[in-house]
Amino acid sequence: MTFRRFRKRWEALLAIADVRVDGDRGWDIQVHNEEFFPRVFAHGSLGFGESYMEGWWDCEQIDEMACRVARAELYRHFRPLSDVFYLLSARLLTLGGWRRANESGERHYELGRDLFRAMLGKRMMYSCAYWKNAETLDEAQDRKLDLIARKLQFEPGMRVLDIGCGWGGAIHYFAEKYGVSGVAVTPSPNQYEAARDLCAGLPVEIRQQDYREVDERFDRIYSIDMIGHVGRKHYKTYMKHVRRCLAPGGLSLVQTIGTNSRAVNTDPWVDRYIFPDSDIPSAKQLMEAAQDVLLMEDWHSFPQDYDRTFMCWYDNLAAAWEGLHGRYDERFFRMWRYFLLCAAGGFRSRVNQIWQIVFSANGVREGYSPADVR
Repeated sequence: MTFRRFRKRWEALLAIADVRVDGDRGWDIQVHNEEFFPRVFAHGSLGFGESYMEGWWDCEQIDEMACRVARAELYRHFRPLSDVFYLLSARLLTLGGWRRANESGERHYELGRDLFRAMLGKRMMYSCAYWKNAETLDEAQDRKLDLIARKLQFEPGMRVLDIGCGWGGAIHYFAEKYGVSGVAVTPSPNQYEAARDLCAGLPVEIRQQDYREVDERFDRIYSIDMIGHVGRKHYKTYMKHVRRCLAPGGLSLVQTIGTNSRAVNTDPWVDRYIFPDSDIPSAKQLMEAAQDVLLMEDWHSFPQDYDRTFMCWYDNLAAAWEGLHGRYDERFFRMWRYFLLCAAGGFRSRVNQIWQIVFSANGVREGYSPADVR
């Protein structure tokens, strides 16, 4: 089977998403190496992403291309018999051919702090911002933190637990603005050091610790884009631990990326290069985990805000790249460009979601009014 036949089949599939090969629109892909076509049949999304990293194809608007491909659900258009033949033929071509990258890279959060500082903004919040009444990324991240504080009904003197605190931006903000105290945990040495330095002098204890090792009571507990690292087998463990650490009358909030499908698996390319062993939960999985453990008080979805957040992160990284490329090579930049823009497109398509969910242990006696805080 020649490369041309693989090309024709991919052109037919991409046409369903209104994406052309070597077309002249921003979301069309420009292929520089014809081996790209069988490689994608052989290795799927992993081959698609790796071939971009290696310069085999380009696209001016990867975000829009990814949005169109996600909305089209191309996997539904594979023909059971003929496309299996393409798949087997492509894998035969790979024998002794393309060398898949065998390095998974450094642990994601242990990359240089300079990279994340350039990309994420002043508070280094690596989570979806909230763009209501905000014009800049920094403003939108502050709006997100204020939204969480209102939903959790923070009051001065409350003791809070931040599960997966990142570089400490959230707990620092809450302690300074809302007068709370508490504990923030992260397993990352890099994040632990940064959060400890940031929160010095505040009534906050930063721990390099697994959240399951925390054995204390708190008035409020939250995690921001952390539960995806827990894994679906452990969602119930997470909910039970939150319940165990939640004081009577307390509230808990989970902010998480979500998926419409309960059977979805992490994209192989993302698993290899960005977030190893991550797992995106479905609504059903989270509710089954919370069943008989916590009571859901509010569910808020705002995926369009993550599209905008990822686009801002990419713009920041692109603007700072000249000062960073002495440490990171071009393949690394293409990896991050691909990740950030594909992620933006995924949220734009609504295939991916972003949720904030508020839980209580036994219900809020006087009632919970989420509409008042959004």
